[in-house]
Amino acid sequence: MIIKNQRIKKALLIALADEEMIKVMDSIMNRSKSFNDIVAENTDISRTTAFRKTKWLLKEGLIIVDKIILTPEGKKFSLYHSTLRAINAKYDANSVIVEAEPNFDIAKKWIEKFFSLD
Repeated sequence: MIIKNQRIKKALLIALADEEMIKVMDSIMNRSKSFNDIVAENTDISRTTAFRKTKWLLKEGLIIVDKIILTPEGKKFSLYHSTLRAINAKYDANSVIVEAEPNFDIAKKWIEKFFSLD
């Protein structure tokens, strides 16, 4: 789908230009993971940088909190998942065209959750 919203288009272009954001999104493309799992998988990204990039991606809607886990000790942590599977950007005659393909794995999961509510 072609992105028309300028704020979303800008967010996608910023994310594409940032290696660390790409690594975070890649890490949670196919499976939801905790912040600690994301950091463990991307050892070349510092925890503070990973935290900042994850929060930015979450705020911009490029990733979502898929699930919140409560441990037996009472601690809470979130599992993150990427909302997009692919992003394409093209510059053509003074126009930037950005296309994004939704991550149907997470969309399907959320639809199933929604319709399973009684």
